[in-house]
Amino acid sequence: MNSVTDRRMRFRNVLAGPVCVHPGSVFDPMSARIAEELGFEVGMYAGSTASLTVLGAPDLIVLTLSEFAEQARRICRAVKTLPVLVDADHGYGNALNAMRTCEEMENSGVAAMTLEDTVLPRPHGDGKVTLISIEEGMGKVRAALAARDDPSFCIVARSGVVSVNGIEDAVARTKAYTTSGADALFYTGIKTRAELDAVSAVATLPIIVGGVEGTEINDKAYLAARGVRVALQGHQPIMAAQQAVYATLKALRDGTQPKDLPGLPTGGLMGRITREGDYQRWTKDYLGGK
Repeated sequence: MNSVTDRRMRFRNVLAGPVCVHPGSVFDPMSARIAEELGFEVGMYAGSTASLTVLGAPDLIVLTLSEFAEQARRICRAVKTLPVLVDADHGYGNALNAMRTCEEMENSGVAAMTLEDTVLPRPHGDGKVTLISIEEGMGKVRAALAARDDPSFCIVARSGVVSVNGIEDAVARTKAYTTSGADALFYTGIKTRAELDAVSAVATLPIIVGGVEGTEINDKAYLAARGVRVALQGHQPIMAAQQAVYATLKALRDGTQPKDLPGLPTGGLMGRITREGDYQRWTKDYLGGK
């Protein structure tokens, strides 16, 4: 198995490379192993999928840091070569909480974490998305960097500023976060080429973007030319998994016999992703079994 540092260097190589990749959205050990088997360069474990997996709840920041970190640990323990990028939301509090978040994420084995500048959890009021100040955002990033022990672990400054405050503030935050010491910049809410062009023109760090599906920037060659190295495509795998479970349970409830169920794994998939062969060998080598 490659070391955690090896996987972190794989992620750094993606950031340093010339192309843009789509990560595989993962939410548990088995989905991470599937993404690894299929050759995804990066796995993405998001706060939204974490809330769904751990709590069965929407993405409203009701998940705790410890719950998030434990699932990240399970995911990273399961893979051999796949570097995992995680969405650590707002760092679960202020700059000091961001330091703790960095420690927990680094110890969980992930390759990189994002820290965003959204005011979270949602405060009392009209429900509009608001951002913390640039100064506070810079403080969080620098605090996380101070808490980092392994220099190969990446800390990514994240912002939804384009859709919240507009291009002028996006440019200002890009300039600031570029000087913060962060390893990359992550943007959500960018929908047009004009918006990405304005941001990339002042960014000197690798860029990660979310929510490109259905927008005019959804072109890997264009994204790569603008310094984007990772472009999220959403988190459909966990949605598809829920639909599959629902359909299977409904079929059983309606009287379908187990042997007649559609959509079950074939071709030895379950054996591969559970590493059945390894366990059989270990049983023989260490327990005297067959």
